[in-house]
Amino acid sequence: MSSESDAFDDIGPVDYLVVEYPGGRPTGEALPYLVDLVDRGLIRILDLVFVRKGEDGSVAAVDIVDLSRDMDTGLTAFEGATSGLLGQDDIEEAGQAIGAGSTAAILMYENRWAAPFARALRRNGARLVAVGRIPVQDLVAALDAVEADVEAGAEVEAEGRAETGAGTGS
Repeated sequence: MSSESDAFDDIGPVDYLVVEYPGGRPTGEALPYLVDLVDRGLIRILDLVFVRKGEDGSVAAVDIVDLSRDMDTGLTAFEGATSGLLGQDDIEEAGQAIGAGSTAAILMYENRWAAPFARALRRNGARLVAVGRIPVQDLVAALDAVEADVEAGAEVEAEGRAETGAGTGS
C-alpha cells in the first residue's frame, strides 16, 4: 500500500504559463507541438483554461468549444483537460496580466521528464528554494550585450597592441 508521500515522490515539477493572444484568439498553430510533448511523455497537462478580457476590463473563462466555433483550431482535443487546480482566482489574476480585448491560455503542466531527477533530489533531502524563467527576448538581449562587450574588448586590445608596437620601433 503506497502512502501519500510515495505518490508525491513520482510527480515532476509543475509549472504554469499564461499566453496572451492580443486582440484575438488562438489559431491552434502551436497545438501540435503541445500534443507532441504530451505524446512523448515529457509533460502532462493538468489544466488548460482560456480567459477573455473584455474591452470594459471584465474577465471570464471561455469554453474551448466557443474558441473553435469559427475555425478548426484543434483546441477541442483539449476539451476537459482539467484537474480543477485552476480556479476563479487564477482566472482573475491572468486577466489582470492581459490587455483588454485579448484572450489568454492558462496552461498548468507537470514536467514528467524531470520526475526521476526531482525524486532523487527529494530522497536526498534537497528542497527547491528558487525558480525562475528568463524570457527569450531578455536572453537574446543579454547575449547581444556580451557579444558587443567582447567585440569592444577585442578592439581595445588590438589598439593597445598597435600603440605598443608603434612605440617600440618594430
